[in-house]
Amino acid sequence: MASSGVYKRAISLIVFVAIVGTILTLMGLFEKDIETFLADHRIPTTAISTIIKIVTIVLSMLIVIGIVRFAAFLMMRAAVKRSAQPGVSSLLKTVLSIIVYIIAFVLIFQNQYQDVQLSALFTGSTIVGIVVGLALQDTLGNLFAGIAMQADQPFQVGDVISIQNRGMGVVEGVSWRGVKIRTFQNKLLIISNSVLGKETIEVAPRDNLNARVVFFNTAYSYSPSRTSNVVREALRFTENISRKRHPIVRICNFGDSSLDWEVKYWIEDYTRHADTDAIVRERIWYAFQREKIEFAFPTRTLVNQEAPADLPLEEKVTRRSVQLARIPVFAPLSEAEIERLATSAKSRVYAAGESIVEQGAEGTSMFVIVRGSVNVVLRRGQRTEIINSLGEDDFFGEMSLLTGQARSATVVATSETEVLQIGKRALKPILANNEALVLAVSERIQERLKKLSETEEVAGEVPAVDQKVPGMIRTIRKFFGLGGENSDQ
Repeated sequence: MASSGVYKRAISLIVFVAIVGTILTLMGLFEKDIETFLADHRIPTTAISTIIKIVTIVLSMLIVIGIVRFAAFLMMRAAVKRSAQPGVSSLLKTVLSIIVYIIAFVLIFQNQYQDVQLSALFTGSTIVGIVVGLALQDTLGNLFAGIAMQADQPFQVGDVISIQNRGMGVVEGVSWRGVKIRTFQNKLLIISNSVLGKETIEVAPRDNLNARVVFFNTAYSYSPSRTSNVVREALRFTENISRKRHPIVRICNFGDSSLDWEVKYWIEDYTRHADTDAIVRERIWYAFQREKIEFAFPTRTLVNQEAPADLPLEEKVTRRSVQLARIPVFAPLSEAEIERLATSAKSRVYAAGESIVEQGAEGTSMFVIVRGSVNVVLRRGQRTEIINSLGEDDFFGEMSLLTGQARSATVVATSETEVLQIGKRALKPILANNEALVLAVSERIQERLKKLSETEEVAGEVPAVDQKVPGMIRTIRKFFGLGGENSDQ
């Protein structure tokens, strides 16, 4: 459709130029005859010559106008495709067209009236131009600054820009007068082009991975290697942080009382940078709580703070025992075995939206939900599907713990969630002395595998283990190194 419009305009221009050019040619060929004809009708010779010259100037200008309009049409089509500022492009087209019209008129007029001197006219127009220019100094400054920005295009609509001592926000529009910026307080900031041209502007393009830096500290007693690994793992699957570039965690200073750190990461949508920074700080806090890493206090400040009352170990074990006793899969265990399992379990707390386990990752532990809730998510290429939701007293991860297979799904906390993590080392001696537990967990794994298979059979997403109970028992015994084969009986 676009090429068809250009073709029609080109044909119309050719026809128009041909008609007007033919008229001009005929006027030149029959100029003497026209003068004789008009003289016979008693029209003065001077008037006849003036009429012919005026008609020639008008027809010549019509040809110039037609050609300039067609050229401007082609330029505007190309400019609109490349530019996010069509208003300034239209203004530039108008200014260039007027300049061409003036030059063409002067040349055509001088060709017809060679004995007329235009210097006096230009002298007067120069004085008028100076007066008008002084009166419209600010307006013209905005105009030409807008034209310069159109040529340079330092930013486009949708980009985030920061102007020193003036504000920061998203560009909503650019005109010949100025730029409209929507600040992150939802206010509209309008800055004239002439002022903007004198400022230092920091631009975060919307289609670019822009970096952010968040600072934190730790006490000197914690290993830098461990700290950097914990932070990287905490930010691994954070929303709006690009996975194309891995976050960089590094020590930026040896402080008086702390190791000062910075984490640099790249975000996909820079308009949400403040929210993303807040999530990063939250993830670091939760990760430090789980790994028992402490933020440093200034050593020059005396802090008198009562430590939160911590439950005695016996009470903790009792509470965990009650929690584990409610889990159906642990029903075959005695009170002593449940207490032994509760003693070795580790409490972990995760933030909402944080991944507890990742699909495809190796794992040798299972999790029991003490409080909170999670979603079980299955990833198939670029598509994700929530296949189950779990709450208090539910558990997950038992397939990896008991068979050694990679995690079959991703589990994401939907609220602040506390879980008990049970590892292979803690479960092995209990399995060795309790055949009923082996059977119970085998039946439970079979149920989970069947549910995964019913959602959609995708190669590599369901663990390749025998889904029959006897075969499952053999797999568990082999993985834990348990002797005996009476599980098939």
